[in-house]
Amino acid sequence: MEQDIASAAKGVTTRRRALGAAAALLAGGALPLTASRAAARADHSPSDPSPPGHSPSDHSSSDHVCTGAYDAEFEAALAEADDRLGLDETRRVPEAPPEQYAMPLRVGFRVSAPYGIRGNWLAGHHTGIDLAVPEGTPVYAVGAGTVLVARWSGAYGNAVTVRMPDGHYALVAHLSSIAVREDQAVEAGFLLGRSGATGRATGPHLHLEIRARREYGSDIDPVSYLAERGVQLI
Repeated sequence: MEQDIASAAKGVTTRRRALGAAAALLAGGALPLTASRAAARADHSPSDPSPPGHSPSDHSSSDHVCTGAYDAEFEAALAEADDRLGLDETRRVPEAPPEQYAMPLRVGFRVSAPYGIRGNWLAGHHTGIDLAVPEGTPVYAVGAGTVLVARWSGAYGNAVTVRMPDGHYALVAHLSSIAVREDQAVEAGFLLGRSGATGRATGPHLHLEIRARREYGSDIDPVSYLAERGVQLI
């Protein structure tokens, strides 16, 4: 009984912490940027919006992109799941060598919004990369790990978040359907669901986000993360 009460209290505390963080973000504006992130954002500023190798139409604000990227309820659910599962469960899945990471898609795609561009997101920049593909395209895990959240996730729509043994979190969003359950162990290349335009999105695409920690705003460049592990996303 005492353990149940303690667990319930912990869940309330976690949820309050996440909601409190949301309030602080809203009150303070965009999250602070590191020098490297600021430089990356400057490379994709509105005056010169096209990254090398992509035409301006590749990331049109009205074509298969995210229009919202923060949801306090989702962040609270992620924190609660992370606390509930603890670190030991994920550590049972050994960290994969570079050749065992995988592409999130196995078909051709178009980058409709690269990572780090400025926009009307709470973080002040796009926290992931948007890959335009037809609705229903299979979406795969980029690395081994444990599924923390696999449900409707507010602005992210139907989304799956996998915590990987290296401490990073991989989020795939706007799915039309989900193929995994929460607390499930998955390997790189495991089917997570199918692409769609659920949540706040202007068209069918895959939003891939890699976080260094579970908190919103701890995002890193998915392209660089995968490249360091032998996967050339673009």
